[in-house]
Amino acid sequence: MTHEGLPPASHNGIHVGSLKEQIQAELYMPFPFLSNPHEPEALAGVENWLRKCGLTDDPAVAAMIAYTRPAQLASYTSPTVNADILRIVANQIAYQFVFDDRAEDVGRRSPSRLLPMLSESIAVLRDDRPPSTLLGAALADLHRQVREHCTPAQSARWAWYSREYVHGLLYEAVAQTDPLRLGIRLCGSIRSLTAGVEPFHPLCEAAQPHELTPAELGHPAMRRLRRLSADAAVWIPDLFSAVKEQRAGGVINLALAYRHDHRCSLPEAVTLATRRINDTIREFERLAGETLPELSPAGRGYVECMAGWIRGCYYWSLGVPRYADTATVPAGQ
Repeated sequence: MTHEGLPPASHNGIHVGSLKEQIQAELYMPFPFLSNPHEPEALAGVENWLRKCGLTDDPAVAAMIAYTRPAQLASYTSPTVNADILRIVANQIAYQFVFDDRAEDVGRRSPSRLLPMLSESIAVLRDDRPPSTLLGAALADLHRQVREHCTPAQSARWAWYSREYVHGLLYEAVAQTDPLRLGIRLCGSIRSLTAGVEPFHPLCEAAQPHELTPAELGHPAMRRLRRLSADAAVWIPDLFSAVKEQRAGGVINLALAYRHDHRCSLPEAVTLATRRINDTIREFERLAGETLPELSPAGRGYVECMAGWIRGCYYWSLGVPRYADTATVPAGQ
């Protein structure tokens, strides 16, 4: 399914009036829009799952989910997976939105206040300990869903990447206490953890008709493609969320890191960040083109799934209400 209502990001003729239009004009996006035909089922499923977990009993959480559209993001990033995998992807995206927002709120007051929340998550993921909170119970159920649809090795990788994401939120909270020390390199390092993209890669594996071989998964080119995919997928929303994050006092954002380091305006910082993203996408595109002929059909499908996260995060960011402020800021300011 193509998205006929959206202009391509690389089109040079876009009139640049707002920061959103600037991003559209400057960002290199070689991957066309696609969406999953099972998106309506995923939408109904994630709403039901959040309700059963008790997470949307909080009106603020329910409003945030409506604002972020996790099923739509799942559909755009994972357009070719079956309905069962798409449901897990949507549930996981919704869970991470809730968890991330809660961690940001708690950690802003003091990083140490995060420890019980993060420790529970690690205990669930690593030790199968019973949860004691609604968020912990949701994570345990998500872990169950992954185990039911993934191989033991894929499930283990999912849990490992998910623990890295949890640890990243603590680093983010610590960095927020001393933003003057936060440069582009450190911001990128923390963002690669808090992005939460890599936990979805094992689900990309599970979506393939056959299991990838250890040689394919461990190939240096495949490891590099995973890094490039995760970085581009999270840095693109950083461009669109920079206005929101700046107003909220956030610092873990690629565009804001460039603004801080270069002492420039936000549109200038967005341009600098976009150049880095474009280089990342071009490297992914080149490396994928060189590597695909050597891979099995499952390996090629896995790489296509990684490309889907780059593409999907862009098209989702364009229309999601969470980043609507980007369209209200003039490109020249």
